[in-house]
Amino acid sequence: MTPDLASYDRILVAFSGGKDSLACLLHLLELGVPREKIELHHHDVDGREGSTLMDWPCTRAYCRAVALAFGVPLYFSWKVGGFEREMLRDGTATAPTRFEVPGGEVRESGGRGQPGKRLMFPQVTANLSQRWCSAYLKIDVCASAIRGQDRFTGRRTLVVTGERAEESAARARYEVFEPHRADRREGRTARHVDQWRPVHGWAEREVWAIIERWLVNVHPAYRCGFGRVSCARCIFGSPNQWASVRVVDPAAFETVAAYERRFGKTIQRKLNVVQLADKGTPYAMNERDLRAARSETFDEHVFLTGATWKLPAGAFGDSCGPT
Repeated sequence: MTPDLASYDRILVAFSGGKDSLACLLHLLELGVPREKIELHHHDVDGREGSTLMDWPCTRAYCRAVALAFGVPLYFSWKVGGFEREMLRDGTATAPTRFEVPGGEVRESGGRGQPGKRLMFPQVTANLSQRWCSAYLKIDVCASAIRGQDRFTGRRTLVVTGERAEESAARARYEVFEPHRADRREGRTARHVDQWRPVHGWAEREVWAIIERWLVNVHPAYRCGFGRVSCARCIFGSPNQWASVRVVDPAAFETVAAYERRFGKTIQRKLNVVQLADKGTPYAMNERDLRAARSETFDEHVFLTGATWKLPAGAFGDSCGPT
């Protein structure tokens, strides 16, 4: 179903920089949604206070370039300390969330919960309480950013996300349209917030088709052969992905391996990441795409021509992700 898009004051696209969230943005534009109603929200998995362990170095700059090219605002949000701080919790509360607001101010909320302990990687499962990276570093961060801003009070807001049924049996059961977790329709600070998954029923070929129609230059990780780009070192990674990660960023790969040794627990149940990488074969990556993926800048054109746009190596390939 397509909700009454004209009834919303703002439409927020949870924008990872990946193909599915890009398709959501393009689909909204093809449906005639005015650009002044749309804003992109990107959640930094690693936060801003620590090292880059899970994010692609180029992602933040790529998201900025896309937002600028389409003339829509982009807001960043993150959990303080990001993935590493959450993973290393040992008798401490989960960190607060920081989020950008119009005008450039950064606000903070949360961080006053009960002490807890992790000292392990997220589990490879569909259960979000165990696969805490999605829940704590993306889903909850988005909700906190909405709850923490008066501009959503007394307004109708639509949150658009790019989960697709084709990705997994668990995602196939997601509702296409439902109240968002930040929804609160009663009381003095009431806000109406819905969530819509417009590409939920799309096949991957439809995602690439809309990107080709708009001739958008995709995230460099796709050109390197990766089928998913949300996290560079995804816990669901296949042997080929881990072998490729070891080529792209050997230092980050070794940091992950060192944490496995420190915790005495592997990310995947049977093999550690070194064993997984040893079983795999790295993708055939050229130096230009590797430089782009490793860079903290994105200096390429966002819009290509029909002669230069081509399906990236990662399309329809190895895209291990949430079950």
